[in-house]
Amino acid sequence: MTNPRSTASIAGHPIHPMLIPFPVAFFVATLVCDVVFWRNGNATVATSAMWLLGAGLVMAALAAVAGLTDVLGEERIRALNDAWWHAGGNILIVLIELYNWYARYSEGTAAIVPKGLVLSLIAVAGLLFTGWKGWEMVYRHRVGVADAAAGEAVSQTPRRAA
Repeated sequence: MTNPRSTASIAGHPIHPMLIPFPVAFFVATLVCDVVFWRNGNATVATSAMWLLGAGLVMAALAAVAGLTDVLGEERIRALNDAWWHAGGNILIVLIELYNWYARYSEGTAAIVPKGLVLSLIAVAGLLFTGWKGWEMVYRHRVGVADAAAGEAVSQTPRRAA
């Protein structure tokens, strides 16, 4: 049987895994900026965090569209519990970060400590869980992994560097 295929792909390469590093990096960088702001109160760092948070939300939306396309396009992906934990957790993270962005937009730097810092920490902790579930889908369930070419065996043992 073939591996579950990614519906949203370019030349056979799944789009969702290409996009997810961006919101993850932006949300983690937001947390770093929040910690720096907490320690030194620099307004430039607060502005950077606001832009990182906004960029993370935009990229998360793009990644969500690609991920949703994969889920809707492949019944075997929809049948995986890991897929629903991954998706549901990421929706929750985006809602937390959306509120985090709105609080900063409406309250300014007063929203960063402690509220924004705590929300960023919760979101990054959530990313650890949802990232784990995403990799479970790839490594255990082979979602979006290319099938071996005809007659080619897939080795389960890693190759040694020459």
